[in-house]
Amino acid sequence: MENVKKLEENTKPRNFLKIIKGSVISIVLTLVLLLITTLILTYTNVSENIIPTAVIAISAISILIGSVLSSMNIKKNGLVNGALVGAIYMIVIYLLSSLTITGFTINIKTVIMLAISIVAGIIGGIIGVNIHK
Repeated sequence: MENVKKLEENTKPRNFLKIIKGSVISIVLTLVLLLITTLILTYTNVSENIIPTAVIAISAISILIGSVLSSMNIKKNGLVNGALVGAIYMIVIYLLSSLTITGFTINIKTVIMLAISIVAGIIGGIIGVNIHK
């Protein structure tokens, strides 16, 4: 029993690094998908009215993928790990936004986006834990 506790204590830092890696993957994927969306908006007749919906969808998909990848490697606690990927993603995005956008505020849209991010992370975490390599 003592060996199991030591093993769990040794894996916690590695698991947290995997969660951070999932968040980084999510952010990079978001940047790539937003660049593609920007190119589509620039060179086609697609309306700019899709931007808010596209941002939410791209963020959710990116978080889902990042949390699946991190939870696949951790193989347990997909719910918590996925939620952490979503929360870390949003913290980083909002910290960067507050530094770069003049007049940045937290409002109801921010809370909704945070909820969507955590739910997407939870779903991805559950999927990732249940994928067998």
